[in-house]
Amino acid sequence: MYRQGDVLIIPVGPDDVPACAPVPRDRRGRMVLARGEATGHAHVIGGPGVRLIADLDDPERMFLEVPAHGRVSHEEHGPIALPGGHYRVVRQREYIPGAFRPVAD
Repeated sequence: MYRQGDVLIIPVGPDDVPACAPVPRDRRGRMVLARGEATGHAHVIGGPGVRLIADLDDPERMFLEVPAHGRVSHEEHGPIALPGGHYRVVRQREYIPGAFRPVAD
């Protein structure tokens, strides 16, 4: 498992990845895993052939296909190197009385 701020990246098997579609890149051409609501900074993935994809039935569930290696970066955290594989991207949440909300990074 890998964690950068409020983003958790969990290795999964290729059979655990549901039918997915590519997640659109942002205006700067980046693949954004999560955007900080407080700062506007973003957790970004890059690397040769890396694909960020979302579950067709639940677009909030995102996955990564990393053929060789990838790198997760963020303005306020050290970079994380990812080896080749498949991963589920989880935006961590916090409990507030009566609800859950995404953790603001």
